[in-house]
Amino acid sequence: MTTFSVPVIRLGRASIRVRPRLLIVGGIALVALIAVIVTSLMIGTIRLGFDDLAAVVAGEAKPSTTRSVLGRRLPRALTAAAVGALLGMSGATFQSLSRNPLGSPDIIGFTSGAATAAVFQIIVFGGGMLATAVAAVVGGMLTALAVYCLARRDGVTGGLRLVLVGIGVGAVVSAFSALLIARADVDDALVAQLWTTGSLLGRGWVHVALSCAVLAIVTPVLLRLGRSLALMEMGDEAAHSVGVPVERTRFAAMLIGVTAAAAATAVAGPIAFIAFASGHIARHLAPVPGVLVGLSAIVGAVLLAGADLLSQHLDVGLRTPVGLVTSVLGGMYLLWLLARRI
Repeated sequence: MTTFSVPVIRLGRASIRVRPRLLIVGGIALVALIAVIVTSLMIGTIRLGFDDLAAVVAGEAKPSTTRSVLGRRLPRALTAAAVGALLGMSGATFQSLSRNPLGSPDIIGFTSGAATAAVFQIIVFGGGMLATAVAAVVGGMLTALAVYCLARRDGVTGGLRLVLVGIGVGAVVSAFSALLIARADVDDALVAQLWTTGSLLGRGWVHVALSCAVLAIVTPVLLRLGRSLALMEMGDEAAHSVGVPVERTRFAAMLIGVTAAAAATAVAGPIAFIAFASGHIARHLAPVPGVLVGLSAIVGAVLLAGADLLSQHLDVGLRTPVGLVTSVLGGMYLLWLLARRI
């Protein structure tokens, strides 16, 4: 019988398994991401060509063109890519932890908790970009802690129980958010309602720096936890038998996954279905063992950057927030998945 081994690259004490299909799919996804970003730079109120972009890079473009590309289009596109990557990694992590395809932060309440905290900050304390971002991160963390504690039974946090508790907690905090908006002044309610739709309008280099900084922190940690998470997918007892500290790994992965989702929400508001869909699509494109954190991040970046490009040029008589576009497309994708499996 012939066996096929996976090539391994050793870097000192560390080793990296090389999976050709994963590398090929990841490379194609990166090319798609670059294509979407370049298209975002070219399409707008004033359409630009490759020669215009080259002039901007060389510093020879008109001041208005430079301001349009470097001041508005590029930071918005990069923010979309970074936020999408954060959501993609978070979704893949929680789907692995819960061993459930519905186990993504936008479904099990973490994104709702972050959004509710931001709404509370906007309505009660008057908003402010930094304060709202901090409130979103804290709200996501507190919601995750509540879900983790409520889902824990006999010292173990079960997968299905985590999803069900998360859905319940998400419903509660979403209701509280709706109550806050209903009782707020008209101006505050309008600001809060617009924020909860999820938008990348007006995002600049500060948002790029924040999302990329969080991305740089959580990516190596999740990649380091990838092997343990893959073993835990076979069951807690099986993972424990090979030396994986199951609950400690689960808590660490939840903490990092929530950090990614909360940071994404802080930057762009609650963006639905990117976290949910990224892991599914990555797994379909590259059906290899393990948690596809890296590929899910790239897929998430492509999805959100593409959805934002669509939202900017969707002619419905108003500027469409990207969160509405992802909700519609994500809902259709979920229905398609259900139709295939039922």
